[in-house]
Amino acid sequence: MNKEESHKILDRFASLGGNFIDTANMYSLGVSESILGEWLVRQKRDDFVIATKVRGSMKAGVNDVGLGRKHIMSSCLESLRRLQTDHIDLYQIHWWDDAVPPEEWLGTLRDLVSAGRVRHIGVSNLCGWQLQKVVDLCQYEKFPPVVSLQQQYNLLCRHPEFEEFQVCKNEGISVLPWSPLKGGMLTGKYRRGVRPDASAGRIGVVAQDESLAMQIAPAWSQYEEKDHYWRLMEAMEKVAKEQGKTISQVAIRWLLQKDVVSSVIIGATSKQQLEDNVAASSAWCLNKEQMDELDKLSDLDLQYPHAMVRLVNKDRVNLFNPYPYVKNTQTI
Repeated sequence: MNKEESHKILDRFASLGGNFIDTANMYSLGVSESILGEWLVRQKRDDFVIATKVRGSMKAGVNDVGLGRKHIMSSCLESLRRLQTDHIDLYQIHWWDDAVPPEEWLGTLRDLVSAGRVRHIGVSNLCGWQLQKVVDLCQYEKFPPVVSLQQQYNLLCRHPEFEEFQVCKNEGISVLPWSPLKGGMLTGKYRRGVRPDASAGRIGVVAQDESLAMQIAPAWSQYEEKDHYWRLMEAMEKVAKEQGKTISQVAIRWLLQKDVVSSVIIGATSKQQLEDNVAASSAWCLNKEQMDELDKLSDLDLQYPHAMVRLVNKDRVNLFNPYPYVKNTQTI
């Protein structure tokens, strides 16, 4: 999309009541932030929550990537300049950085909060142990608390329920799912036995050359012969007809009814897609039977030690802890 098309979508988003906009410095190497900034400067700034991220490579220099203090400080200033604002509402680390101790980047983020350049800090794409380590450091070293985890989460990717979301529940961290439609695999536009062509979005492009596959656009061969995927799609189509909604709306509504989720990251490329996605949040719900059916068809096999822990705790209840360890993936 060009700038003009992007601004039209942002205008429509705002007119629908949307107020949370997520981007990242590395998206198109800063172009995404710049387009947003040119739009944002014409709006009432306090009406919007602006989130961006840091960690990815922006230039060729050794200090132009990662979560080192120098890169975070310079990246924040560059993001503020591109966004044409004096503060970032939610500044998120895009990924963990094995080369930098978390104490360093948490301390840097603390300084940015103290300076008024950042309001809140969040994390993205972390493992469970990494998230818990960050939470503990924030508590014991008096760093600003992590308020959000942006993680891939959808009906085809429920792995975060086992570890990361348990931490979120216990520690009061909100979840912001990205790729709610799994790159288009949960839209209902694909048919069994029919390989998508290159005009069918990311999935179609990857179907022609699976070396391009990634989390946001999985390989077609990963699903084309998988019975569980097609059973799930049949169930989603049935629910959509019962509700008078689209399959995409059912996929997003399922996420919104999960108790750890506070908002869903959508990536609309047209006003029609935007309106369809946003309508998932307005004045309707999936009923218990529909949620249970989608949960069952998308559930994952429990691996060790989760299966054992659930088994030995099935009759154990702690009335003082509302979030016992993975009590049931269907209700997470």
